[in-house]
Amino acid sequence: MGHPVLIAAELQRLLEPAQLVGLDVTWLPTDQPTPAGDFVALVPLLSRWVGGTELKRLPSLKIVANCAVGHDNVDVVAAEMRRVMVTNTPDVLTDATADLAWALILACARHVVPGAALVTSGSWTGWHPELLLGIELRGRTLGLFGAGRIGQAVGRRAVPFGMRIRYTARNARPDFERECGAARVELSRLLRESDVLSLHVPSVPETKGIINADTLRQMKPGAILINTARGDLVREAALAQALEEGRLGGAGLDVYLEEPAVHARLRAAPRTVLLPHIGSATLETRRQMATVAVANVQAVLRGDPPLTPVFG
Repeated sequence: MGHPVLIAAELQRLLEPAQLVGLDVTWLPTDQPTPAGDFVALVPLLSRWVGGTELKRLPSLKIVANCAVGHDNVDVVAAEMRRVMVTNTPDVLTDATADLAWALILACARHVVPGAALVTSGSWTGWHPELLLGIELRGRTLGLFGAGRIGQAVGRRAVPFGMRIRYTARNARPDFERECGAARVELSRLLRESDVLSLHVPSVPETKGIINADTLRQMKPGAILINTARGDLVREAALAQALEEGRLGGAGLDVYLEEPAVHARLRAAPRTVLLPHIGSATLETRRQMATVAVANVQAVLRGDPPLTPVFG
């Protein structure tokens, strides 16, 4: 009998049997609580909370291999206290998420969603010189709030569009600056100068609610806000108000504060593109995420260091 492991049932079709050798797998459906038992590994999705209560019911647990780039769904402090390793899948979804950020940028800049709705509703009456006028991106400024792997990938994609790149980050990124002509600036300047502001920072106390009524007022009139990072970076009511008042040119969001709920005013706000958290939703990326999560389990159960630990 192999090591008893709990794996999110949604990953079942993404994992090859060969990847599970040596593991006695129990598939865990989304709508069922985490069971008690002698499981030595847990592979959850970001939609499953793993806190002190769950860890207490799993006394043999050695690793929580989160199948996500983040780990907001895991009580890392409780896990560390119980000497349970926590891992994530940080590198495999960079390109998929950057591509989606650009899909949101283009959709907002060119009014793709209302344009498609106009055609499918049968309301389109023909070409008109002022129909759904958007903005050209060449010569505009892309602001990156955060310049980690995904932020830099979004920035690199801006170069062929002829955009200036500005970024705010705790540390300078000299290679990124040389490659893309990016310039590091303070947040206040980033807000003032960005025609498109894309968020790429983690959810930590100093970033939660960073996009609020005050920072939205500092943004350039007509600017576009993009968020593929964390929902709690944005105060949704304040964003809805800025859109209602016409101060922002648009907002493209893939993440929200209380998913799957989305603030009612935001859902009704004009010039929005709202997606259902699909930043990593490519078949290739999801397979890689599942593979990395299981590889972390295999390593820890062999007594080796994990591939991608959240804490060391």
